[in-house]
Amino acid sequence: MNKRAGLIAISLCVAATAACSNPEQKAAEDAAKQLEEATKNLEQASKAGTANVGDAMAAMGAAINSANAGRKVETVDFRELKNLLPGDLPGMKRTEATGERAGAMGMMVSTAKGRYSNDQGSSVTVNITDIGSMTGLAGMAAAAWATTEIDRESDGGYEKTTKFNGYKALEKYNNGSKSGEISVLVGDRFIVAAEGNGVDMNALKGTIGKVDLGKLNGWKTRGVQ
Repeated sequence: MNKRAGLIAISLCVAATAACSNPEQKAAEDAAKQLEEATKNLEQASKAGTANVGDAMAAMGAAINSANAGRKVETVDFRELKNLLPGDLPGMKRTEATGERAGAMGMMVSTAKGRYSNDQGSSVTVNITDIGSMTGLAGMAAAAWATTEIDRESDGGYEKTTKFNGYKALEKYNNGSKSGEISVLVGDRFIVAAEGNGVDMNALKGTIGKVDLGKLNGWKTRGVQ
């Protein structure tokens, strides 16, 4: 993740955190203000090309640490996440499996991605993400839907929060294009998502069901300092 991408990620985190409305709103707003100030200082130091960049980055790290309630998390090796990706899906072959660990300014994530398709043009992509050091208030930006209740529907499709095997989940589906996605938050740390085209929601749920969510949940305290 380059410096510009890192700044954009921080800005999104600030916006999403400040927008949350729950019992932790005051703490979230305070953390958001601290992150926003640190972001501005880093941007100014970067533009000026001064020696203050180091100090600004240190302040950014401190702000993120505060937003995470002082917790530091070593993310799970993406190779282990890759091992949890489904093999072939019903009627589809896996065409690619990739993974990476990346981050900037104190925020690290590990991800694994699998792509699946068939000769009829249908496709599914599975992502398993360990948001790691973005837990706590800072992690709200990664799965803001997990703190809200959503239920909307039209002739074209629907979007709703729900439960999947006891875990908070978000479903979206477009009837016209037969495309949709389902995201599941496991252990307040891992996000498992399946996105597909030319498939129904049951197929996407079946895909998520092939990922060992129990094992992920067992890793929720792994690497926490």
